[in-house]
Amino acid sequence: MGKETIYKSEEGKRRIQEHYEAYVRKLDFQVERMEVETRFGRTHLLAAGPSDGKPVFIFQGGNCINPMTLSWFMPLVRKYRVYAPDTVGHPGFSAETRVSGEDDSYAAWISDMMDELGIEHCAFVGPSFGGGIILRLAAFMPEKIDCAVLVSPAGIRLGSKVGMIKEILLPLLLYKATKLEKYLDRIADNMSSGFMNKVDRDIIGEVFQHVKLEQDMPKLTEKRELERYSSPTLVIAGEHDVFFPAGALKAKAEEIIPNLTAFKSLDTGHFPSEDGLEKINEEIGRFLQKHY
Repeated sequence: MGKETIYKSEEGKRRIQEHYEAYVRKLDFQVERMEVETRFGRTHLLAAGPSDGKPVFIFQGGNCINPMTLSWFMPLVRKYRVYAPDTVGHPGFSAETRVSGEDDSYAAWISDMMDELGIEHCAFVGPSFGGGIILRLAAFMPEKIDCAVLVSPAGIRLGSKVGMIKEILLPLLLYKATKLEKYLDRIADNMSSGFMNKVDRDIIGEVFQHVKLEQDMPKLTEKRELERYSSPTLVIAGEHDVFFPAGALKAKAEEIIPNLTAFKSLDTGHFPSEDGLEKINEEIGRFLQKHY
């Protein structure tokens, strides 16, 4: 394969995209597929919900497949017109262009998509890496955001580096070297406090094997970057999240986000449990009802 690809082999790419298609098929709502052109290449989107509903963008988690994290927010499609793009440079069907999370690149990418879709401003929801992407938009094009929900977001503050090395990096290296399931189980359990389902666990294992992982998170947002950002923002974080624990995020989020309407801490890991997802969606529903 060419050096521009994020995949280690054509076979690996095919397997990841097969998992993507299988995940789309098992979503319990109708999904439309569309493609738009951006300055970073072709972007593939999943769209769902009433065509006359208010638009909501949902950004996927990093090194993941879009329909997996889209499935977390299923209640939104009842009322809103949801657009979920495959992040460029991540597994899926978008261009494999790596985009910098240090500058305005992600903001430009989102702006291009919104222009193609005829959307001037709207609501945004982002878990993990997707939350960090939204913060890049808030820093450079705050006028695009009517309100935002950041779920276990990157871009605010990191958890313990020692914890991440012990709970994720070391078992990941051992899994890559040995392909032993026990190491994948350890990663899945540490990411989800033991609640990750087998389908998601297996897909993450395939991503580890077949994708050149994106190792750079969107940059940690500085207070000065959000001086022009005044949109209502809800942050939801897991107390047991190895990457972005609620305890570490709360004070920093309150310091840098001007209109932080609420910070919600849940008894969950980075991958939420079913009970955690129910609470997350209840919080999002109330927030959007009030601010959108």
